[in-house]
Amino acid sequence: MTGTILLVAVILLVLAIAFGSFVTVQQGMVVVITVFGKFQRILMPGLNFKIPFIESVYKKISIQNRSVELNFQATTLDQANVHFTSMLLYSVINQDPETIKNVAFKFVDERNFMQALVRSIEGSIRSFVATKKQSEVLSLRKEIVEDVKGQLDATLEQWGYHLIDLQMNDITFDEEIMKSMAKVVASNNLKAAAENEGQALLITKTKAAEAEGNFIKISAAAEKEASQLKGQGIALFRQEVALGMTNAANTMKSADIDASLILFSMWTESIKNFAEHGKGNVIFLDGSVDGMQKTMKEMMAINQMDISDQRKG
Repeated sequence: MTGTILLVAVILLVLAIAFGSFVTVQQGMVVVITVFGKFQRILMPGLNFKIPFIESVYKKISIQNRSVELNFQATTLDQANVHFTSMLLYSVINQDPETIKNVAFKFVDERNFMQALVRSIEGSIRSFVATKKQSEVLSLRKEIVEDVKGQLDATLEQWGYHLIDLQMNDITFDEEIMKSMAKVVASNNLKAAAENEGQALLITKTKAAEAEGNFIKISAAAEKEASQLKGQGIALFRQEVALGMTNAANTMKSADIDASLILFSMWTESIKNFAEHGKGNVIFLDGSVDGMQKTMKEMMAINQMDISDQRKG
């Protein structure tokens, strides 16, 4: 009976040693092994052997990317409260024993590490925002992230981690500030619209004035050319009339006929033209003998004046 009990005890001891000698590590994890509380080595994913009762599993560490959402408040240079909602993405730097050793032993537990990480990031962002005005913060998302990474990369490396990304998902202000900012944006939009409308109107008016000026120039040039042509035509007409009258007068003189008859003939032709082509117009002419003589004398006097002027010329 005693032998049976001893045999069972030995079997149980062998099974305990067997089960305690193998450790299965999941993919994306590493296991920290200690010997009597001192760091010994790390186990990689898969089935691993450890010395039973001497080597102990101290901690399982994930080497996968991890994320956490942050919500905090900062104050700008002009005393405006800014509310941040951000997403932090971080991971263990690598699987080197020294890196894993830092991750395993720098902090008491995961909770203390997360508290230090979050507070460090919040402090960096608050320090950066405190140097900027509220009107600048919304356009500085990229600069905020770069500033935080520049300050924390060295510190996180000492802890065995590195900051992969910090995304500013939402940046808001207090309600009163948001309302005032909306009013400023609205007024700027109205100002821009008014300026655009004014410029459009100016362009329209300018183009219309240019078109009107060009039209006036073209019309004036055309009118000038027409006047020149009309003047030339009248001058040629008068020249031909004068030449014809001169030839007629010379012919009548050679025939010993008074040249004043030319004027009388022109006067009668004019009366005839009035009668043939008049359209209801009334023209009063003195058709008496005395009136005709008076008219002839006036025409002869004009003819004499013309002859005198020609001789003087």
